[in-house]
Amino acid sequence: MVFNHKSVLLQEVVDGLSIKPDGIYVDGTLGGAGHASVVCSKLKAEGRFVGIDQDEDAVTVSKERLSKFGQKVTIVRSNYSDMVNVLHNLGIEKTDGILLDLGVSSFQLDTEERGFSYRMDAPLDMRMDNRQNLTAATVVNEYTENELFHMIRDYGEDRFAKNIAKNIVLERQKEPILTTGRLADIVSYSIPMKMKKQGGHPAKRTFQAIRIEVNHELEVLERNLSDMIDLLNPGGRFCIITFHSLEDKIVKKAFRTAQNPCTCPPDFPVCVCGNKPKGKLVTKKPILPSEKEMEENPRSKSAKLRVFEHI
Repeated sequence: MVFNHKSVLLQEVVDGLSIKPDGIYVDGTLGGAGHASVVCSKLKAEGRFVGIDQDEDAVTVSKERLSKFGQKVTIVRSNYSDMVNVLHNLGIEKTDGILLDLGVSSFQLDTEERGFSYRMDAPLDMRMDNRQNLTAATVVNEYTENELFHMIRDYGEDRFAKNIAKNIVLERQKEPILTTGRLADIVSYSIPMKMKKQGGHPAKRTFQAIRIEVNHELEVLERNLSDMIDLLNPGGRFCIITFHSLEDKIVKKAFRTAQNPCTCPPDFPVCVCGNKPKGKLVTKKPILPSEKEMEENPRSKSAKLRVFEHI
């Protein structure tokens, strides 16, 4: 199994984590273990690394790639939403660093049968965890026109969502939409010709929206950020790489709230709500890939890295 994936903002993440050789580090989206390999190489024998991923292929590949680091590495197949339980089951209460890389891996995009890509004709799937029941085919063929419209508008940020949803429903009445190729064609003719020349492939936003829905990506992120911040030791760092504005807004808001959780009205002379800051933003603005990285790895173009430090 060839798991090709260029780790985005690799050095920036390693710097952001500020790795202690005897620390405990967690990668909640292990993927092909690109970031993990560098983190593990900086840990001494007393250090510990836990990798979590829900993707079966990622777990298989990363176990092989990280095997040279021996006993200090533990890999668990799970969703990062269960990080608290995963760590507690390993006897770990607190960590010195957590990483989330929220992008879809190149391996997932390039493996035709996974059904993530609009560039190949394959079964509509898009599950990051093949143990779950909900697939892209279910969403496309069973959601109401209104549900499809809201999903494509909100998660895909596509201004032609209404037209795309209407055409999906019309086409599935003829026969079920079961392949990425057919869905991409439907989306393509739902968008005015002059707009197709702007902003990449016309199906990109719709495919993003369906993938987010299938994997509950935004709900999982929003629901678990605060608990993950609480897993950090004083001085522990949390690095998150996002790839679209919806994710970035959630991370930005969570980090700002953790830095300034006071809910008192601005005109109150003193804080009476009792909410104490959990830490501080290391990055006032997100760290972006260099021109060189974007040139070498086009999939890094929309990446943003934010770093938070616990106190």
